[in-house]
Amino acid sequence: MTTRALPLFAFLGLIAAGPAAAQQGAEVKMTGRCERLVIGGQDITQNCKEQLVNTVSRGRTTFDFAAWDGQSLSFSGAGAQHQATEESEQLQPISLVVPGMKNAEGIARSPSPAVGACKFSRPEPGKTMIDCEVTSQGKTYAGTFITDTAANEAKPEAKPESKPDTKEGAKP
Repeated sequence: MTTRALPLFAFLGLIAAGPAAAQQGAEVKMTGRCERLVIGGQDITQNCKEQLVNTVSRGRTTFDFAAWDGQSLSFSGAGAQHQATEESEQLQPISLVVPGMKNAEGIARSPSPAVGACKFSRPEPGKTMIDCEVTSQGKTYAGTFITDTAANEAKPEAKPESKPDTKEGAKP
């Protein structure tokens, strides 16, 4: 299993463990590919970073997307409401969306109530997708992130080629 898949396994294990585990808190950074990022109805997918941060703390689960232009988007919901929708898919209802913009003073965040959900598949060999979509104050907020959870293929260790002894007197 790749090392970048380990945090995803740890995160999903924490989520599945329920509210007691979520109270303890954890942060997981995942690398992969951002497929979609929409903030307030504006599609900024082309600026989306190749990293997703998931935080579980004080009973809340948060998925944080970031863009190269300084914008960010967090989807947050009560971890206790997490549910399995299928054998291979989990659903996290989202009640708060937090768009942000980096400026000279730091990051200006504008939290607002939201209705929607983030869904994600269980990590198995192959791709795992985290897909969030909510509406807040009549605007759409969405993020889709795909991470590779494939196991490393065992490759035989390459042996150095034998070189003939080139010392004087040695036969080639």
